[in-house]
Amino acid sequence: MEYYEIGQRIRRYRKACGLSQEALAERVDISATHMSHIETGNTKLSLPVMVRLSGALGVEVDALLYDSPRFSKDAVTERVRRVLDSCTEEQLSVMAETVESLKASLDKHMG
Repeated sequence: MEYYEIGQRIRRYRKACGLSQEALAERVDISATHMSHIETGNTKLSLPVMVRLSGALGVEVDALLYDSPRFSKDAVTERVRRVLDSCTEEQLSVMAETVESLKASLDKHMG
C-alpha cells in the first residue's frame, strides 16, 4: 500500500472541506500528530481510522485508496441519496428536472 499517496489524497479532501489537520483529527478521534503522520505517509493507517476519515470527509473509502475511485452503482446511488435527503421539496423538483435533462443529453451525445 502506498501510504504517502493515501495521505496526500486525505490532505486534498481535508483542504477541500476547509478543515485543519487538528479539526479533522478531532472528528476522527486521533491526535493532530497522528493526523500529520497519516498525511505524510509516516505511519500505517488502520482500517477503523480509514473508515472514520472517509466518513468525516464525506467520501467513499475507495476515494482515499485510489486516484481513480472504483465506483459501484450502489456507492454512487448512496452519494446521490445523501444529497437528495438534504434538499427541500422545491430543490428536489429542480434536481429531478436537471437530472432528466442531463440524462437525455447524455443519451443523445453518448449513444
